[in-house]
Amino acid sequence: MKDLFNGVFANKTVLLTGHTGFKGSWLTLWLKTMGADVIGYSLAEAPTTPSNFELANLTQTITDLRGDIRDYETLRGVIEKHQPELVIHFAAQTTVLPSYENPKLSFDTNAGGTVNVLDAVRTTNCVKALVVCATDKVYENKEWIWGYRENDELGGYDPYSTGKAMAELAVNSFRRSFFSGDGATAVGSVRAGNVIGGGDFTENGLLADLMRAILKNESIVLRNPSSTRPWQYVLEPISGYLRLAEKLLTDGQAYAEAWNFGPLQHSAITTLEVVQKLVDLWDGDRSRIQYDPAAAKVHEAHSLHLNWDKSASLLQWRPVFTIDEALSETVKWYQAYQRGDAIDGVCNTLLDNYVSQARRLNVTWTCE
Repeated sequence: MKDLFNGVFANKTVLLTGHTGFKGSWLTLWLKTMGADVIGYSLAEAPTTPSNFELANLTQTITDLRGDIRDYETLRGVIEKHQPELVIHFAAQTTVLPSYENPKLSFDTNAGGTVNVLDAVRTTNCVKALVVCATDKVYENKEWIWGYRENDELGGYDPYSTGKAMAELAVNSFRRSFFSGDGATAVGSVRAGNVIGGGDFTENGLLADLMRAILKNESIVLRNPSSTRPWQYVLEPISGYLRLAEKLLTDGQAYAEAWNFGPLQHSAITTLEVVQKLVDLWDGDRSRIQYDPAAAKVHEAHSLHLNWDKSASLLQWRPVFTIDEALSETVKWYQAYQRGDAIDGVCNTLLDNYVSQARRLNVTWTCE
């Protein structure tokens, strides 16, 4: 796999914050298969139990460091010591509901933590490119039926969304103030939808809650069955992040902007439809699906879609899997987990499946 993305990640030192999280674990795996030297920086405890990062034994293959993204001095010290050429910033509070329970922690982590990364990069000399991972929820949600573009208004109802929008404003401020001109660190931000994939055990995450219920043979309780989201397989946005990182490293400021990465399907797919499809793939027992309107205790957006025309046009990026293929690959992971299979082998097989499909489709990052 070292030839992917024009081979730019081979022997590259990459600092990945939030490497023990769901998406972080998959990115760690992919970077290692391409020959990168990965420096991970995350909280002492894994964000979930179980954890895809731990199940896949990824700590054995990287420099696994532990620290808080809110701890500026420690973070800056890590950059000074390990001299990464690329930083990918994942570390964050990742879902909406906990931000209502502890809004200060949400703002401190998502907005303040991003400022720490930006300033640590600003005050060191080794980082050539920085990718800040945001979310589709940074947009001021107007319940439009069409997808949000990168230049649409930022905002947020809940502390999670607002903190992420604040982080995007900080990225833009640092980019204009400190990261412009020849030789400056190229800083891009990425916004993706609701990811699905094996190894997600996030609390209050739809897919994670669903799979926990199935594995325990319990009922599946939906809060908002008619809500729509840009559902996409976990490796889809990650391929976009890597494509952007490649361009930032090779072409610099020309790609130092915000980028959306959305799913293949453009028509709305509801939460209920996603759950039904997944249950059908598992055992077909739809009777376990229940709706409890009382479970929706806080405000959550009903409709949310992303427009990724910019990424398609300027990065030559595109998704690989349909929603049905994404759900099928997801079920394979959880069935293997239920059987007690070695998860490191499972993850490598699923990554190979994704890359093989991308090669069949002649996706740009596989064949340049």
